Amino acid sequence: MHAYRTHTCGQLRPADAGSSVRLSGWVHRKRDLGGVLFVDLRDHYGIVQLVANPDSSAFPLFERLRAESVVRVDGRVVERSKETVNPELPTGGIEIRVDAAEVLGAAEELPLPVFGEPDYPEDIRLKYRFLDLRREKLHRSILLRSQVIASLRRRMIDQGFTEFQTPILTASSPEGARDFLVPSRLHPGKFYALPQAPQQFKQLLMVAGFDKYFQIAPCFRDEDARADRSPGEFYQLDFEMSFVTQEDVFNAIEPVLAGVFDEFGQGKRVTKAGSFPRIPYAEAIAKYGSDKPDLRNPLVLADVSEHFRGGGFGVFAKILEKPNTAVWAIPAPSGGSRAFCDKMNSWAQGEGQPGLGYIFWRDGEDGGAGPIAKNIGPDRANAVRDQLGLKVGDAAFFVAGDPSVFYKFAGLARNKVADELNLSDKDQFAFCWIVDFPMYEWSEEEKKIDFSHNPFSMPNYDHEAFLELDPKDRATVEKITAFQYDIVCNGVELSSGAIRNHKPEIMIKAFEIAGYGREVVEEKFGGMLNAFRYGAPPHGGSAPGVDRIVMLLAGVENIREVIVFPFNQQAQDLMMNAPGEVTPKQLKELHIRVIE
Repeated sequence: MHAYRTHTCGQLRPADAGSSVRLSGWVHRKRDLGGVLFVDLRDHYGIVQLVANPDSSAFPLFERLRAESVVRVDGRVVERSKETVNPELPTGGIEIRVDAAEVLGAAEELPLPVFGEPDYPEDIRLKYRFLDLRREKLHRSILLRSQVIASLRRRMIDQGFTEFQTPILTASSPEGARDFLVPSRLHPGKFYALPQAPQQFKQLLMVAGFDKYFQIAPCFRDEDARADRSPGEFYQLDFEMSFVTQEDVFNAIEPVLAGVFDEFGQGKRVTKAGSFPRIPYAEAIAKYGSDKPDLRNPLVLADVSEHFRGGGFGVFAKILEKPNTAVWAIPAPSGGSRAFCDKMNSWAQGEGQPGLGYIFWRDGEDGGAGPIAKNIGPDRANAVRDQLGLKVGDAAFFVAGDPSVFYKFAGLARNKVADELNLSDKDQFAFCWIVDFPMYEWSEEEKKIDFSHNPFSMPNYDHEAFLELDPKDRATVEKITAFQYDIVCNGVELSSGAIRNHKPEIMIKAFEIAGYGREVVEEKFGGMLNAFRYGAPPHGGSAPGVDRIVMLLAGVENIREVIVFPFNQQAQDLMMNAPGEVTPKQLKELHIRVIE
């Protein structure tokens, strides 16, 4: 017989009744029922019930053993009677009558429980992550992560992509987030950087003639934590393709993402590959108040300015006298009660807003109810209702001012209304592409044109005309869009991507428009420019975030729930005490001195 086990804890079934078996695992919990000990034994594969009678040599051992101790047991498989079958467990039709047991690893008193999974402070969970990972929900999420990565890799290979590994030690990038720096022992005073992404390397692979690259790539950014962003490191499905248009990129990755969400989405509907909606950036802002809209939410924002211009509601009428202003409406089907409108108004004040104007429509009240309706009169109020397609029993909320300032709040209000009224169809994964991002924007702080997003995207503009552009022609420059796109699912941005600017003269001009001279571009990006001068194919790609994909599939709100050993929000590993101090000898070897 094997030294530790003949079967796993999740393997045995009624067909195994009568077999002699050896199992090893963790003591999940114990129950003493009338002098008979029932012990749930757990391993990676499942849970099985052990039974130790008082005459068994294992009985006194189990009596004194703490939960989470590791044991080996020998016994017989017994089929349970019909009334004692546990339908919640795959092994619920049998139990093991224990003849002998041995402690393989005794457990001390636990700093946090594994059984029952009560909510526990995050610092305790992270300090004792090895215990936290034994808990069923987290254990399942980490397994899901592994399965998702295997599926992504398989699907990318099936799509004709080849996996390459790019360097972890590289040069510091002047763009993007803050780098993690690594001092060089051999080159005093010089530093490597951990890659924020394999961006330049994957583009260089295209220049080198490799047609379709991918990698499950580790990326490192010294930035603050958020619920959907881990400080320090994260993983992405990084890919790049040569001789492609934007549509070619979409057609390559949609089957991969849709397939993975179909495979692991537990029956939820998934947007079909080939039919991810393409939403221009400006339209996404105007309709959803966000460049990462949650399309499970059916509500669409609307510009209702004309119904308030010169009207009786003085606050909005006065705002609309100023340039670049508007009044937007958030429709609220079934929200037509004063109680709900007051609730939304209070929520808005809690978000730092002065309030949230509203009209609601009810039986027997022509033109709607509420202060705004009374001020603008029934004709205008009914015109608002007709534009929004609302009826009696519905409501509408309003935000006014400069849309570039208030659009994010309007988007929050749209989601809040849908959540409060249960309007969103949560039983789906709703994908879309956000396209036509603006290439440039006006920086009020620096009083100049600057890049809006990725400076290395190809401008969606005639190349000859682009080279002749006057950088001072702000009106024209601000209308230029880029071949840049985001993948969004259920309101979560999975990645940004672009058709790359592979022409040196176009890149130099793009930076000139943003106020950077040729010498700056040559100094900062000379390596990439030099490669492009030796024949670069048109190329593009993207990099969906693995952590965020798994977070959506696992149905959790915090990204640390799908990472094996995450940092806390202060970018600390409480289990390994990182970051930590190092010895003076180590610092001397690296030619570094720490200044107090």
